[in-house]
Amino acid sequence: MSRPAVLKALWGTAALLLVAGCSSGGGGGGGEPSRTAPATASASVPAAAPTSTRDGRVTVAGTLTEGLASPWGLAELPGGDLLVSSRDEGTVTRVDGKTGAKTPLGEVPGVVRAGEGGLLGIAVRDGWVYAYLTAAHDNRIVRMRYGGGDGDRLGVPQPVLTGIPKGFVHNGGRIAFGPDGMLYAGTGETGLTGLAQDRSSLGGKILRMTPEGRPAPGNPFPGSVVYSYGHRNVQGIAWDAEGRLWAAEFGQNTWDELNLVRPGRNYGWPEVEGRAGKAGFVDPVAQWPPSEASPSGIAYARGAIWMAGLRGERLWRVPLSGTERSGEPEAFLKGTYGRLRTVLAGGDGRLWLVTSETDARGTPEDGDDRILRLEVR
Repeated sequence: MSRPAVLKALWGTAALLLVAGCSSGGGGGGGEPSRTAPATASASVPAAAPTSTRDGRVTVAGTLTEGLASPWGLAELPGGDLLVSSRDEGTVTRVDGKTGAKTPLGEVPGVVRAGEGGLLGIAVRDGWVYAYLTAAHDNRIVRMRYGGGDGDRLGVPQPVLTGIPKGFVHNGGRIAFGPDGMLYAGTGETGLTGLAQDRSSLGGKILRMTPEGRPAPGNPFPGSVVYSYGHRNVQGIAWDAEGRLWAAEFGQNTWDELNLVRPGRNYGWPEVEGRAGKAGFVDPVAQWPPSEASPSGIAYARGAIWMAGLRGERLWRVPLSGTERSGEPEAFLKGTYGRLRTVLAGGDGRLWLVTSETDARGTPEDGDDRILRLEVR
């Protein structure tokens, strides 16, 4: 059944079902504003029935905003408003965290849109907005002053880290500040598989640096920002309650992965894909066929990693116990909102979820793309 048909059927019963896709397909219901008219977080939302999981429940509480063009990165400002980047337009927009009202902050200079490249991940810290972008000759991380008396505009970009390999595909792009105050970035090997195993290259890696772009103290390879290697295309990074780093990455034809990331470790690509039990390589904690995942952003909330799926068009929940999985992954929202790009933890069990139907690979409908507000209990 097509996505429009699914939505029509669901609204015929006045409830939106969250579909569990990794078992028999059972699930509960959750309310959501109509897709045929603009909706904001302050709009009237039908009562949301919880969807039970083994250890909790999740509900779609509403649509914060819609009409976004190729949204990719998402960051929360002090006070609760959001910044969202547009991959293809190279712009950053501020979204009111309560009403969903959008304020354009302008275009980031130097962004070169090609294939999977463009303006990708963003992060916020100490009055700076950090952005991972594709430039003329490389992928790079820049930072821009924001909110320091310059009005509601971004300042001039200042380079933080340059020389990350760029390609038509596999540009990585997710950035985030860790509990240690250091900036982490997931990169791709741009389709040149050998880069992932080459520790002198910044491609196919997770990088760790100071906010100014220098190698972070305690990095595993002296004088290098490389934190881990052997990655194909990392687009999801998050930390659990104990400060452990998790990362999601695209496989090729066989397995997508969720990994527990440790400094200096080799995650296998292109020698292995998925679990191999091969000495010298780290096996993933969870894996999926690309048709069920193709993961981008991840977030940690209520004892689990939540992973947005692009080709899989679903939100995965991976329950954790320490460094291990405590149960089988469960899938929600299967096919309901199409491709899912980014998920961000907002505190108090809240998740922000960004759809990705306008990225040239989806089938956009009225209102796409949107930011959804989810509640996890």
